[in-house]
Amino acid sequence: MSLQLWTNCRAATLQAGAPQPYGLINDAALVIDGQTLAWVGARAALPAALLAQCALQHDAGGALVTPGLIDCHTHLVYGGDRAHEFEIRLNGASYEDIARAGGGIASTVKATRAASMAELQAQSAVRLRRLMAEGVTTLEIKSGYGLALEHERKTLAVSRALGRGNAVDIRTTFLGAHAVPAEFAGRTNDYIDAVLQMLPVLHAEGLVDAVDAFCERIAFSTEQTGRVFAAAQALGLPVKLHAEQLSDSGGAQLAARFGALSCDHLEWLSSDGAKAMAAAGTVAVLLPGAFYFLRETKLPPVALLREHNVPIAISTDCNPGSSPCTSLLLMLNMACTLFRLTPEEALAGVTRNAAAALGLQDRGVLAAGNRADFVLWEVERPAELSYAFGSNPRLQTVFKGELV
Repeated sequence: MSLQLWTNCRAATLQAGAPQPYGLINDAALVIDGQTLAWVGARAALPAALLAQCALQHDAGGALVTPGLIDCHTHLVYGGDRAHEFEIRLNGASYEDIARAGGGIASTVKATRAASMAELQAQSAVRLRRLMAEGVTTLEIKSGYGLALEHERKTLAVSRALGRGNAVDIRTTFLGAHAVPAEFAGRTNDYIDAVLQMLPVLHAEGLVDAVDAFCERIAFSTEQTGRVFAAAQALGLPVKLHAEQLSDSGGAQLAARFGALSCDHLEWLSSDGAKAMAAAGTVAVLLPGAFYFLRETKLPPVALLREHNVPIAISTDCNPGSSPCTSLLLMLNMACTLFRLTPEEALAGVTRNAAAALGLQDRGVLAAGNRADFVLWEVERPAELSYAFGSNPRLQTVFKGELV
């Protein structure tokens, strides 16, 4: 097979430990072999024998090249919206007040159950296209708005279909333990039993890549979450956790005991939780959109994560109740302005560390052997991607070696 060559670009490889910030290579060359990067480096160092095999050559026009962006925590597939709850909160109700009154996740469950697969796919495709327009080439989609086998299957099947119909890789996560549905009100343990019945069925149907849960005082206890994780582990599925968003429940330590890929939110993470995550290699996924939208005041302990060398990822948390956001670039800016991440940390958070949060070793860094997913940007410096909020300087996306 003939190779493709991209030149006249600067490549922010995001290689960990690279001598230059962002792993930046000026006057770079990238060689693609099928769907894979065969070579990445300074153009002057490109071997002549490899150059001779490049039948197709592209001029990047001086663009900055980064790995394809990865949105590692979304709830993209859902019915309806919650704009009315936004108004209620601005009139004084808290997120927890709304949830306890039957709103919140419960209202989205009702709308999602009522929607057909075709309706869900049409609504979700609009959100997906907005993310792709900003250079997203991989994203995770969680279930958790069906909360019954039929409807969890429906949302996961829609997620799979979205991946087949678009130039993007979609990873699906079963979040049956997201909330207790109305028919199980007051019977949380019985609902966990139902979740444990759903999981092997959905896994057998090829709809589940990972398992998540919401461990919180308005959701599920560590004991209940542990039952779900044990079932996932028995099926060979990796786990993730919505942890320490509204309180310190010890969820991070629990997740670490199961070798979780990530713990997400983490505003109330303790030192013990951070140490456990570091020991387990668990990624911290920070969600500035939810922090902003809910007007939270408790910042995630970024200094603690840095101290313990816990990798930090960033995501949109796209969902109707706490982060109705379809701009990962905006999350870069919010991660810097709200959470005080550096632009380099933020960009690593939507590439290298986001890939780790999904257990994917073949992307997130521009390196030989990795997937040929990358984005061309009309910017001079990588920091501009975090700096200019509200803009979209994407010029071109390459997905699995093909122009999108």
